Amino acid sequence: MNSTLLKRRDLLMAAAAGLAASVTDSGLDHDLLAQDKPTPPLPLVPSDPPREITDGVWIISDNRIPLVPNIGIVIGSDSALVIDTGMGPVNGEKVLDVARRLAPRRNLILTVTHFHPEHGFGAQVFEKDAKIIYNRVQRDELEQKGERYLGMFRGMLGAPAAGVLDNTRIVLPHAVYDGPRSDIDLGGRRVEFINWGLAHTRGDHVIFLPQERILFAGDLLEERIFPIFPWFPPDDVDIDGANWMRILRAFEDLKPARIVPGHGSPSGLELPRTVHTYMSDLRDEVTSRRSRGATADAIVTELRPIILKKYAGWEQPQWIEFAIRYMFERS
Repeated sequence: MNSTLLKRRDLLMAAAAGLAASVTDSGLDHDLLAQDKPTPPLPLVPSDPPREITDGVWIISDNRIPLVPNIGIVIGSDSALVIDTGMGPVNGEKVLDVARRLAPRRNLILTVTHFHPEHGFGAQVFEKDAKIIYNRVQRDELEQKGERYLGMFRGMLGAPAAGVLDNTRIVLPHAVYDGPRSDIDLGGRRVEFINWGLAHTRGDHVIFLPQERILFAGDLLEERIFPIFPWFPPDDVDIDGANWMRILRAFEDLKPARIVPGHGSPSGLELPRTVHTYMSDLRDEVTSRRSRGATADAIVTELRPIILKKYAGWEQPQWIEFAIRYMFERS
């Protein structure tokens, strides 16, 4: 295997392991399976009681467990919307059970913020109990990449975490919407699905409650976690960092009072502002060094310790390198 392929393999392994464990040491760890590493928690949706953040709007917190998203349940008088499922049927069943208990006698609707396994690969348990709605681009991306990502996660997570994906099936939505926006009336409560095109994935969409001013942002935002750049050339290069930053600015126009990120604690508008600053400053630093002839490897070596110091306390620093390499190629 040549050095380029070895490097790509190491980066993919780092990505998978970084999703499975919070890596907070001062250097990119390529010996990800070392025996002295603490065993990460299994990627299981917590059994803690859900938290009601306003009347009829609930969050199942990720509790900062890697590979577990924040999950939303929004209840109207007629229907309840579930936002994300966790990874695999064992997590999907847990979320479905919570939704049934919180919203008895309501019709269930499921959407996921994007196609990645930890957000939507528990959807199969909702197939008969809920109407599943995505945007068309997200549906197409799931159809094209879902099996590949399922295989990648199974192969790279290792036992026992990969067992969460046992018996997982890729299921497509019952309905899709076209264009940048779709509204749903849950019965006295309106929710908006909004997408701005290619960013973290091709089909990211956010869920916004206009009356309550609550935004479920998916992986367009993480709180105290380095932004997840799934830059895996040539396997997957569907990222647009410039549009991603435009979306973070667009969140300002929604004037959310509370933002629920894909991972981490709910926050306010300071969160997209902080993430935008991180991404724009990193882009400028990479572009400047590339223009002076630095290689991607050299830029990673030079910038990574600077970023770690500046953003001390942020988790999953393996994503710094992915972001640098993406920006190097796109600058």
